[in-house]
Amino acid sequence: MMSKSPRTHTAAFKAQVALAAMKGDQTLSQVAARFGVHTRLVQGWKKQMLDQAATIFSGTTQASDLKKSEEEKSELFEQIGRLKMELEWLKKKVANFG
Repeated sequence: MMSKSPRTHTAAFKAQVALAAMKGDQTLSQVAARFGVHTRLVQGWKKQMLDQAATIFSGTTQASDLKKSEEEKSELFEQIGRLKMELEWLKKKVANFG
C-alpha cells in the first residue's frame, strides 16, 4: 500500500479557503470538503489569517522590507571592502618593519 505524499498549497489557495471559512455561511467541515482539505488545515489557515490581518494595514510591505535589506547588505559589502583594504595596507606596513 502506497502512502500519499503531502500536498503543498499555494498562499492564494490558503487565503481562498480561509476567507471561505471566515464568511460563516458554511461550517468548517463543509469548507474543508468543498476544497478537499482536512478540517484542521482550514482551522489553522483561518486562525493564521485572523492573527496576521493587522499587518495588511500596517503600512509595511514586503517590497519595502526587501529594499531595506538590500540596502543594508550593500552597506555591509562596502564595509567589508574597506576593511579588506585596510588589512592589506597593514600587512604591507608590518612586512616593511620585519
